[in-house]
Amino acid sequence: MSTPLRLVFFGSDAIALPSLEWLSGAGAGLATVVGVLTQPDRPVGRGQKVQANAIKAWATLRGLPVWQPEKLTGEVRETVAALVADVALVMAYGHILRDEFIATPRLGTLNLHTSILPRYRGASPIQTAVAAGERETGVTLMRIVRRLDAGPVADCERIAIDRLDTAVEAEAKLAAACVPLLARNLARLAAGALLFSEQEEGAATYCRKLTKEDGVIDFAVSAAELAARINGLFPWPCCTAGFAGLIVKFGLADVVETAAGGVATPSFPGEVLGADAAGLLVGTGAGVLRVRRLQRPGGRMLPAGEFLRGFSIPAGTRLSSHAMPALLVAR
Repeated sequence: MSTPLRLVFFGSDAIALPSLEWLSGAGAGLATVVGVLTQPDRPVGRGQKVQANAIKAWATLRGLPVWQPEKLTGEVRETVAALVADVALVMAYGHILRDEFIATPRLGTLNLHTSILPRYRGASPIQTAVAAGERETGVTLMRIVRRLDAGPVADCERIAIDRLDTAVEAEAKLAAACVPLLARNLARLAAGALLFSEQEEGAATYCRKLTKEDGVIDFAVSAAELAARINGLFPWPCCTAGFAGLIVKFGLADVVETAAGGVATPSFPGEVLGADAAGLLVGTGAGVLRVRRLQRPGGRMLPAGEFLRGFSIPAGTRLSSHAMPALLVAR
C-alpha cells in the first residue's frame, strides 16, 4: 500500500467537515491532513462573541496545527512549505491564493467548488442554483488558477435539488457529495492518473456575494420563480414581505398545483388568498405561491399553520412587492 498523501487544508466553513471527517477516518489511507489554514476567530451572533469557526474547532480537537492569518504573507507561505505537503485542498476558505501558494505543494492545489462548473462560478453558487430553480447541482474538483473558479476540472459529483429543498438541504447534500468525489480522485492523484479538462468559457455564469437587500420579493413574477428564490435564499438573507408596517420572513415555499380546487383568483399580485393545510396562499403574476414557513419580527421560523394560529394574515391583505436584484452578474 502506498504512503498516504500529505495534505494541507485551507477552509473556514462547516460544509467541509464531512470531507475532513472522512480524511481522518476511512480516507486516512489516501491522505493525511498535516495542517489547516482558516480564517481568524470572528464575532458571531447577536451577542457578537468572538469564537472559532467549525474548521478550527475540528482541527484543534484532533491536535492538528492551525494557522489563522489575516493576510497570506510570504512568512505564511514559508510555514506552508515547511509542512512538505504533497497537495493542498481548498474549500470555502475566504482568501484568494496567490500563485506562490498555489504552486507550493508538490502536486499542486485543488479546490472543491459547489456547482457544476462552468455554471455558477463565484461567491454564492448553492443559493443561486436553488434560487434559479435548478433541479441538479454538484461539487466540482478543480485545479486552482488565478482567475475566479476558472481552473481545469478533474471530476464532479452531482446531487438532486428536490422541490422543497432550501439552500440548507442543498448544502448538506453537497457536503456529503465531497466524500465520494475525494475518494475517487485522491487515489488517482497519488497514482499520477488524475486528468483535467479545461472549462468551456462560453458556458460560464457568475454569481455574486449576497446582501440583505436580495431578500425582497416581487409578486409580479411567477409563483415558480418566487418559490425557488425563497428556498434558495433561506436561511440568509431570507426573503421578506411587509404589511401593516410589519416585516415577515418566508422560510420555505412551493407552488399550488393548478388542479387544486378552492383557491381564489387573485385580484392583484401579492394578495393573500387565505391558507390551506400546508401554507399561506399568495397570488402572483402567474400562479399561486404557497408559503410553508414564516417568521414574524422577534419570533422563530414556524410551519405556516402554527404561525397563522398566533399571527393572522387575513385574506385580501396586500403584501409589499419590490423588484428583485439579479443574482447572476456579468464578468
